Amino acid sequence: MKNRVTGLGGFFFKTKDPDKIKEWYKNHLGLNTDPYGCTFWWKDQEGNDCSTQWSPMKEDTPYFEPSKKQFMMNFRVSNLVELLDVLKKEGVTVVDEIEEYEYGKFGWILDPEGNKLELWEPIDKAFL
Repeated sequence: MKNRVTGLGGFFFKTKDPDKIKEWYKNHLGLNTDPYGCTFWWKDQEGNDCSTQWSPMKEDTPYFEPSKKQFMMNFRVSNLVELLDVLKKEGVTVVDEIEEYEYGKFGWILDPEGNKLELWEPIDKAFL
């Protein structure tokens, strides 16, 4: 399968006080923060609107489970169902079932060090 990952969809990390850290990044780095963190908008090679998310989360969030790590990366993919099938055949640990929303499909895997990776087949135009 060619082009498994098409880009970085987001970076999520645990913090003691998400609101305080969002305010710091807003004040000192100029991030346009909202309750979810900061969404960076850009265009792909075909001129389509795309986004990358930066999100601080409470340190007790269960969203990263089963990983015990302090961060989670989200990678943009072009065909989530096919990719997860290929990864399973390669022996990669797939976590949970695929979830679908108006902004895309999500699946999760673990890397060899136990980092949970979120795979996102986006529908960026849903954000407009």
